[in-house]
Amino acid sequence: MTLRLFGFVALATLSAFAQSDRGTLTGTVADPAGAVVAGAQMEIRNVETGAVYQAVSTDTGNYTLAQLPVGRYELTVTVTGFKKYVRQGIGIQVAQTLRVDVALEVGAVSDSVTVTSETTMLKTESAELSHVVPVQRLQDLPILAIGGAASSSQGLRFYLAQTQLIPGTSYSNGVNSVRVNGAPNGTFRTQIEGMDATNALIPFSAASLQPSIDAVEETNIQTSNYAAEFGQVGGGLFNITMRSGTNSYHGGVFDYIANEAFNASTPFVNRNPRIRRNNYGFSFGGPVIIPKLFNGKDKLFFFYNREQYREFFQVNNAPITVPTAAYRSGNFASIIPANARTLSTDPLGRPVIEGTIFDPATTRPAANGQVFRDAFVGNIIPVARQDKVALAIQNLIPAAGTSALTNNLTPSFPNDRVTTNESVKIDYQLSSKAKISGYFGTNATGSQYSQQLNGSEGLPAPITATRGTFTQSYTWRVN
Repeated sequence: MTLRLFGFVALATLSAFAQSDRGTLTGTVADPAGAVVAGAQMEIRNVETGAVYQAVSTDTGNYTLAQLPVGRYELTVTVTGFKKYVRQGIGIQVAQTLRVDVALEVGAVSDSVTVTSETTMLKTESAELSHVVPVQRLQDLPILAIGGAASSSQGLRFYLAQTQLIPGTSYSNGVNSVRVNGAPNGTFRTQIEGMDATNALIPFSAASLQPSIDAVEETNIQTSNYAAEFGQVGGGLFNITMRSGTNSYHGGVFDYIANEAFNASTPFVNRNPRIRRNNYGFSFGGPVIIPKLFNGKDKLFFFYNREQYREFFQVNNAPITVPTAAYRSGNFASIIPANARTLSTDPLGRPVIEGTIFDPATTRPAANGQVFRDAFVGNIIPVARQDKVALAIQNLIPAAGTSALTNNLTPSFPNDRVTTNESVKIDYQLSSKAKISGYFGTNATGSQYSQQLNGSEGLPAPITATRGTFTQSYTWRVN
């Protein structure tokens, strides 16, 4: 039994490590005659962080450099009797397998051949169809919105909006509809830093776990022919890698503003509805340096991002019904319509008219055993008979704005929302063969009243049934 349990845990661990947002570089090393070269020392270096990855070509001249984080790299190949080969400008993307074949030239190792051409965009190592979307493209194009249907349910700029850039997809109404290649809505998956971040309870709602757009490096959207490691996905895989710190400090400050003052006036009305939204924040990353104690260049990096969405506006478009002044004093004569119907008669032969209020203190049985009551005179309940608790609650209810019996008040009440998204990523290069990457993100949102405007009745907080919604989610990733 112990061996079975160990085997199950081992398989589960392997499956957990199989899925990744990392890239792979592969190819063949050959001499000028086209013959393969075995034992070639391969080294690839991240030009931004200094991280080094090493490999050796096999007997068939093939090499593979796996688990490469997204970034720009420089490949160096060293073989005795051949010039050193240096390939610059290698861009590794999310979950990409890139092929770079190396052609060596005869000469001394002290000499070098440097190739600076960009790598080909043609995919030759896998059959999957994917599209890489750098975050800068999302910020440059008008597809991200704050508030409204084009944003997440929390008002933040939503990463799923990039679906609009991919052929064969459909995206509308924020989190409500994401379809890839005609697959049913809600069948896509989201991975952050190589680990599943799909909302298991509501698959199409990823807002509670969503990363901040400014903390994302790029997204690889796979639409068909998924590799086996990306199983259990139907309508698209959003493979997201987060931004990391580098050897140079970098960051930014942003504020996206929506205000009616920026809009043209509505024709023939010369005014606009009030709109006040802000989506602002900052990010900063680089090496961890503690003067005289620790220098993290080429070793330890961080990237921190904080984003907040704030929306404050008044709602006054849903009329509600509150007690009239007469009702408050106990006078319900207006309840009985002018053409009131006689519903029946009581045991004393008195008519029972619709809208009549009967006095419970006069309850008594008739000769035939039937129970009946007397009506309040004039349909008026004396104030002395009214419950003190009910009167106290009634005093909290706003007064009617019109003389109508129903829909007699259009209240004005706040609909506030504040969402805070915060994350930090740490990368530690222990050696060329051992590296640790950690990501922590939190998403907190709170609204004073229901976001469904007509769902709030506008009554004061002590008696209203509508309550604010406050949620907070945490995301941990360790690679």
